[in-house]
Amino acid sequence: MADLEILRRQGAEAAAELIREAGAKPGQIMVVGCSSSEIIGGVIGKNSTYEAAEAVFDGIYSEAKKAGLYIAAQCCEHLNRAVILEKECAEKYGLEEVCVVPKPKAGGSFATCCWSRLDCPTAVEKVSAHLGMDVGNTLIGMHLRAVAVPVRLSVRTIGEAPVTAARTRPKFIGGCRACYE
Repeated sequence: MADLEILRRQGAEAAAELIREAGAKPGQIMVVGCSSSEIIGGVIGKNSTYEAAEAVFDGIYSEAKKAGLYIAAQCCEHLNRAVILEKECAEKYGLEEVCVVPKPKAGGSFATCCWSRLDCPTAVEKVSAHLGMDVGNTLIGMHLRAVAVPVRLSVRTIGEAPVTAARTRPKFIGGCRACYE
């Protein structure tokens, strides 16, 4: 298995770069999908490891907290990709809570770690996050706002897992006479 300190550092570096490049503002939501199986070189959903997920979570969460962001951890397909986040965030954004507690084999190790680390965790079915990071091809697109823009990070992998990131922007509407900032 990869060195846990390296995984923590890679998670922190990727998150810090995404937050900076996306121009994230305090109070916004950053969704993270993370396959601990892929991080250790396994197959998504088959080789879950809490320790690897915990190291990556620690790195990402520390940067999200510094920036004043809410972290939203996407669960795996066994929980229909529900999202774990702070109850305060659910209330602020009017998100309907659902009853479930993630576990490593039903929700995923990253979401399970998030549940154990947040002050007052809850689960919701869907968010419309302002920015996001996908570690290991977990497909976070369903939890991003309508117009997602890729953010190319210098951190291309965390452990063995590929990293993809995105920010969002408001939709451009109107015709040829419309003006945009």
